[in-house]
Amino acid sequence: MASTELNTIIKNGLWSNNPALVQVLGLCPLLAVTGTVVNALGLGLATTLVLLSSNIAVSLIRHFVADSVRLPAFVMIIASLVTCAELLMQAFTYELYEILGIFIPLIVTNCAILGRADAFACKNPVLPAATDGLMMGLGFTAVLLVLGALREVIGQGTLFTGMNLIFGDMALTWEIQVFTDYPNFLFAILPPGAFVGMGLIIALKNIIDQRIETNRAKEETQKTVGNKRVRVTGNVA
Repeated sequence: MASTELNTIIKNGLWSNNPALVQVLGLCPLLAVTGTVVNALGLGLATTLVLLSSNIAVSLIRHFVADSVRLPAFVMIIASLVTCAELLMQAFTYELYEILGIFIPLIVTNCAILGRADAFACKNPVLPAATDGLMMGLGFTAVLLVLGALREVIGQGTLFTGMNLIFGDMALTWEIQVFTDYPNFLFAILPPGAFVGMGLIIALKNIIDQRIETNRAKEETQKTVGNKRVRVTGNVA
């Protein structure tokens, strides 16, 4: 896989074609469970694992599955991998699994996963497909973490609460009390706060993209002006 193609896949997954910010997929679990960073991280890791594994599996069988049964086969693969992720969470992070509840099995219906399997993995070899799945998963997880941190700080005045649910007893001291004697801001914790926070994140990305495009246009204009030749006629003393 050429480095240029690899860089494009990485950029698309993390920024240019981010499944949450650009494709606007998987919003149901994204908005529902991002009340804290630990919830967001748990769902993000599970989604990334399923995305990576499903892309690899779909890429491996792409030459052996007929078009008529392609989508059902992809759904079966994704459902099997979600079941594996669910069992792993029950075994190692059971309390977090109880908190996330139905949203772990609902990863099966996440359009971002089926969309990448159908749009990319079934048309590319294993390495590009795996890279795409990993980057899309990390991009989705990054949005989850930013939204989770925003809602936790504004809603509860804390950060990294309950990280021991993933990392064990060593994370008991990771909690940061951002505001002391802070009355919980219920709006940020409830779904309406998730919609507002998500809108702000998307707006910030659009502003950054617009500034990047403006700076790029200015640089191209300066290069064009600088490369123009000046023709001089007559005698120069």
